[in-house]
Order: sequence, then structure tokens, then C-alpha cells
Amino acid sequence: MTRFEQAKARYAELGVDVEKAISLLKNTPISIHCWQGDDVRGFDTDPNKPLTGGIQTTGNYIGRARTPEELMADIDVVLKLCPGMKKMNLHANYAIFDDENGGWVDRNKLEPKHFAKWVKFCKERGLGCDFNPTFFSHPMCDPLTLSSPNEETRKFWIEHGKAAIRISQYLAEELGQPCVMNIWTGDGYKDIPADRMGPRERYRDSIDQILSEPFDFDKVKPCVESKVFGIGVEAYTVGSAEFSLAYAAANMDKCIPLMDNGHYHPTEVVSDKIPAMLAFFPEIALHVTRGVRWDSDHVVLFDDETKEIAKEIVRCGGLDGRVKIALDYFDASINRVAAWITGVRNMEKALLFALLQPTEALKKMQDEGDMTSLLVMQEELKTAPFGDVWEYYCESEGVPANESWLATVKQYEADVLAKRV
Repeated sequence: MTRFEQAKARYAELGVDVEKAISLLKNTPISIHCWQGDDVRGFDTDPNKPLTGGIQTTGNYIGRARTPEELMADIDVVLKLCPGMKKMNLHANYAIFDDENGGWVDRNKLEPKHFAKWVKFCKERGLGCDFNPTFFSHPMCDPLTLSSPNEETRKFWIEHGKAAIRISQYLAEELGQPCVMNIWTGDGYKDIPADRMGPRERYRDSIDQILSEPFDFDKVKPCVESKVFGIGVEAYTVGSAEFSLAYAAANMDKCIPLMDNGHYHPTEVVSDKIPAMLAFFPEIALHVTRGVRWDSDHVVLFDDETKEIAKEIVRCGGLDGRVKIALDYFDASINRVAAWITGVRNMEKALLFALLQPTEALKKMQDEGDMTSLLVMQEELKTAPFGDVWEYYCESEGVPANESWLATVKQYEADVLAKRV
């Protein structure tokens, strides 16, 4: 009997169908963020300009992607070394400009044609694609965007948001999968403001205007993402958790909430928020990251909170499409491709770990008040032969089952990344 067969038998004793768990995982899309490969720089402004909007990337490891071709090549390595179903996740500043589509335009003038090469990339690899308007790192940040008291500034960013709606509709129609379109801004103030209401009223009106652009809600899933604070907006963030959740709740016919687990106070956990949100919302979206003391966008680990997030997605029936899973981190202090792969594989691991829990039996213990058995079982499950199932899953997907994938990345670094100077 192989180790996998032994593991399968052990989980069967616990009431878990391993083959069903693997089948579910294989068909669960994880949206891979393009911005890990180039430190959130994009292709529409000077790549040497500093990031704004509270975003900061630390480190200067060799091999940052500088062109669409380099970024796509790096993503291909990620796709080949990670199991499961994937989607792409693009920011608007990754528009591709060339003579064929008329060259550079500003963000308020972006069109679907500026993402045609991304569509081709996705079609060739069987990927769907999510999208994000880019409300940072641009001269029209004053530094506010959708909440600015300057009407010219606000108009520019509203036009950008509407353009993003049209692009998202294009991506959904071309790729045959819904496109999650996430609205996030870094609007806020470094110190205590005199007016907290005005910026939020302007922000609400701006989102209203953006979502007045026609779209099919079955194909385009606009989100509003909150944040606690950021660099330069330590005292006040316009798009707070309360604002964003209230907006989504008031506009459920055209908007869903998005939670980034780095965007809350350090003692808050998104895992606990998932069932609370799903009690009211038909759909929610997630950005899975790892904040260390603050929203630092560290590489996702196979840690307690990631596992708890995955457990709640599974327990709440989120794998039926109710929960849209995307990753969001950017680390330039280590090999960027390795960082990408590590996070994607850890999200997959967490979901598999969650699928291998005897959820119904555990719920029964809780409902019957047998908290002793519940505690004991939860602890014993931590040493169940999960690793053997993970290795089998990876092998069935044609990707390395263990750390051997790092050798491929190291060779890619020597052959490709090290030559990007």
C-alpha cells in the first residue's frame, strides 16, 4: 500500500472522501496577481517613479520584470509549478501600449484593446481574468482620487473607473468567466482631518457614478475594498471597513464586498468575518495576503490564519463560487517568482487541508455540546497524513510535490532573471 493509499484510508476512517476533496480543489480558481513580478510598477508610467497611495515594496532582488513579455514569461513559470485552477488578476496600469492599438493613453482613456494581449495570454492558458482600476502612482493623485474636493481630479478618476468597468466586461466576455473588478483607493490623511464626512460623501458619489456605467452583473463583479490605514494616511482612511461594507450592503444588486486580510486591525481576523458576511451576501471576494504588524503584503504562508480562512470558505460552501479567492502580496527582497509560487501553493495547501476536515462530524460535536471531543479531534487532525495527500495532488497535476520546484526557479534565475540589468 502506498503512502497515499494509507492516508486515504486514514481519512476514510474520519469520514473524509479524499478523492472528492481533490476533485473540488482542482476546480477552484485562485486569482494570481500580476503585480508580484514587477513590484507594482506596471507599464503606463515611468517605472522609476515612487509608488504612492500607501503602497511600498521593499528590496531590490535581481530580475524584476520590466516589460509585458518578461512579466508573462515569469507568470508562465508560476503556472507550471503550481497545481490547480488559476485566473489572472490585472491592475489597469498593466495596459499594453503599442503601434497596433495607437500607443499610450492616460488611465481615463483606457480601452479593452489595451488588454488584448493579456486576453490572448489567458486564452492560450485557459485562464479567466480579474481586474482592478489603478488609483495610485499617477500625477492626477492630488493625493486624493475618488474623494478629492477638486472636481477635475475626481472626474478623471471616475472616468478611469468607468473605463475599468468596460474593460472588465470585455475580459469576462472574451474569456468566458466572471471578472471580479475591485475598487480600492489609498485616499486619506496623514494627520487628524477637520472633515471626515465630506471625503466619504464624495467617495460614495464617485463609486455611484462608476457603477452607473452599464455592465452585466453576472459577468462583472464590482467590489469595494476597505483599509485601516497606510503610509501617509495613518490618521484617516476614507474607504474604511465600515464605509466599504455599508456601500456593498446598500448596493447588493451591483456590488459585492472584498476583504483583504491585511486591511484590518492586527487583532482582527478575516476568517471570522467570512461566515458573518456570507450570512447576508450571496457573494464575497477575498484578497489573501500576510500582514506583519501592518498591511505589509508579505508572502502568503501555510499558517494558522490562512488555514482558518480556507476552513471557513469550505465550511460555508464558498467553493461553489460564492467566495472569490485572489492573492495580493509583493516582495522584492527575495526571488519574485519563488515568492509568487510559495503563496499560490500555500493557498492551495490551505484549501486542501480544509477539504480534508470531517466538517459535518465536527459540527455535530459542537451542536451536541461535546466541546471536549471537538477540541481533541481538532488537535488530532493537525497530524493527520495531510502531506501524503498534498504530494499525490501535486503529482496528479503534473507539478513538483515538494521543494524540488525551487531548483527550476533557481535555474530560471540564472538563465533569465540575472540577465535583466
